[in-house]
This record gives sequence, structure tokens and C-alpha cells, in this order.
Amino acid sequence: MSDLLIKNAVIYTPESKINGWVRCENGKITTIGEGRPPESTATIIDANGQHLLPGFIDTHVHGAVNHDTMDADRDGLIAMADFFASRGVTAFTPTTLTSTHDKIMAALETVKTLINTEIDGASIVGVHLEGPYLNVKKTGAQNPDFVRLCDPDEAQHYLDSGVLRVVSVAPEFLENHWLIEQCKSRGITASIAHTMATYEETLAGIEAGISQSTHTYNAMTSLNHRKPGVVGAVMSDDRVNCELIADNIHVHPAAMKALWYAKGRDKISLISDAMRAAGMPEGEYKLEDLTAFVKDGKATLADGTLAGSVLTMDVAVKNFMAATGADLHTIMPTFSLNPARTIGLDDCKGSIEAGKDADFVLLGNDISVQKTIVGGRVVYQN
Repeated sequence: MSDLLIKNAVIYTPESKINGWVRCENGKITTIGEGRPPESTATIIDANGQHLLPGFIDTHVHGAVNHDTMDADRDGLIAMADFFASRGVTAFTPTTLTSTHDKIMAALETVKTLINTEIDGASIVGVHLEGPYLNVKKTGAQNPDFVRLCDPDEAQHYLDSGVLRVVSVAPEFLENHWLIEQCKSRGITASIAHTMATYEETLAGIEAGISQSTHTYNAMTSLNHRKPGVVGAVMSDDRVNCELIADNIHVHPAAMKALWYAKGRDKISLISDAMRAAGMPEGEYKLEDLTAFVKDGKATLADGTLAGSVLTMDVAVKNFMAATGADLHTIMPTFSLNPARTIGLDDCKGSIEAGKDADFVLLGNDISVQKTIVGGRVVYQN
């Protein structure tokens, strides 16, 4: 692996922005400096004054370019990784759907073959298991026929696969608490999702080990001033990180701003929740046994229920900046360090610091993706 020097960049470090350079060796950041770099034999990228940030990390994404995690197709996952890199993503966790045990296991085993594998795209770092242990009354685009309570014998197979980074689960069922507690003990993020939980039941789930809310506001009990529900619980509890689909469809910009005021820059993770239609023309697309219809940038089932998104992370960043009025450096943790933390990789990803992986996105002044670099390798170039 060749050494890399990126110069003439506006570098977004955790503390501030500096005009300078970054040296990388063997896929890791070794040195960060201001001004002109020292002489080097490394491969040189001249950023020409553009913005160098930690790469986007998408911890909740089902598919893109007509591929889906549940296809259990290795080539499909690689195609997804290539597409995501073109949108500034340097790492992602393929996300499952509620289905049969065999189909879920096939998806996990296929993803496992690509973890820690060098591919020409965003790196695949684990799985987000969304379902099947949800509430049938809040399935959204998850197939209600396969929603079930946690069976420890079944769930043990998922846990023992060794690929889980996040597990989305409804905590109002005591049967599901075993899984929440197992996730906590194994360092897997348990995320409240597709749930009818009350405020009190949500707090009980947090006590059991829930530390995140899945696509906050969506498929959960809403905030009422007398019945705070899941939204009130996760917004007001500092132990909870909140996923957010910033597509201006799933969540109104004013609600994004309210979440920003409630949680701050360190407790929100932007996600795409994209499905196989991302990067594709409008039309009909399969979500396992269900059919989604994509029109005007919106994916729905036949009855109008939202069915994931066609959002990409670069657009999510722009939308969130517009909704909050915050600048790029201020919201930076929401697409980098916070998601890295929720998947247990903040020691090596999520910020531009010496010793961390050389994962970067180079953005133009209009937040357009110019280059994506994974492990010191350019995997996308505009």
C-alpha cells in the first residue's frame, strides 16, 4: 500500500479547520500539519483549497443501484459499496429487513465474506439487523408476516455470526429484553425501532441497554405533552443517540431542528435508510415480498406508507445544514464520529486524527463530492 500526501486542503479536525496537509502511511493517518508540507516521495493529491473531512459513515442502509442486503449477493454488495463511495461514504453497515430466519442468516453470512476485505468502494464494517423483533402495529415497510418476538435460540445464531454492529428492536415486549441485554454485553448497539412503546416502556428499554433510536420520529410513538412516548424519551435522555433520515420527507426540517436543539452535535447520526431504488430511475422496486413505488424522490408502498428512501449521504448533509442553520464543521460528528461510535469503531474511524484510518471525503464549496478515499486509496474521483 503506497503512502499518500494530501496538500492544500482545508482540513476538518475535531477541534477546528486548518489550511494544510495530511500524510498517510499503510492506510493510516500519520501526520497533520499546517501550511506547506515537507518534501515527500508519497503519492500527492493537491486538494486545491477544497474541504477535507472524515468520510461519511452510513450505519443504516438497505440497498442501492437495484441491489439489497437481503439479496445475499456478494457482487450486489460490492456494487452498493461502489455507489456509496461516489456519494462520499467510506464505511457502511448493510442493513437487513424482517424476513425468515434462513434469509436473514444468508444475508449475514454474505456480508461476513466482505468485512475487512479491500474493495473499490466504501468499506463494509458489519451489519445493522433491523427486525424481526419489532411491533406488528408499527411495521412501516417491514413485512408484518415475519414480525415476531425474540426467540433466544434463533437470535443466538444472529449474535454468533460475529457481524452485528446494531440491532433494531421493539422493547415493549419483555421477550425482547433478553436480546437487548445480550447486545449490551457484547458491545452491539441496541436501537429502539418500529415500536408502540410508551415513555415508561422506553425508559425500561434504555435501562436494559438500548442506546439508540432507529430513524427517529418514524415508526414510533410520537411526542405529546402529556404522553411523551418514544420520541419524548429519546430526545430527553442523554444516554440515547438518535438516527435521523434527513431527506425532508421522513422528517420535516423544523423537526430536524428540534432534534438538533434537544440532542446536540454529539448524539445524532445521519443515515440514509436507502433501499434498492437509490441511484436508479423512478418506478417499482421489490422490498423482499413487498413492492415499493418510487416517484418524485419518495418511496412508498401501495397504501402510501413510506418504504425506506432514495436518499444519499451527501444530500442528507446538505439538508441537515439547511434545517439547522449550522455549518459543516459544527454538524460534522453527525455523519462521522457519532456513527463510528455507535458501531464501536470510533477508535479507528470518524475523525481526522493521527493513528486513525485514512478515510476521507474531499468536498467542493457546494458540498459536492470530489474524491472519496478509503484506507489511503482513492476509490472515487469526480
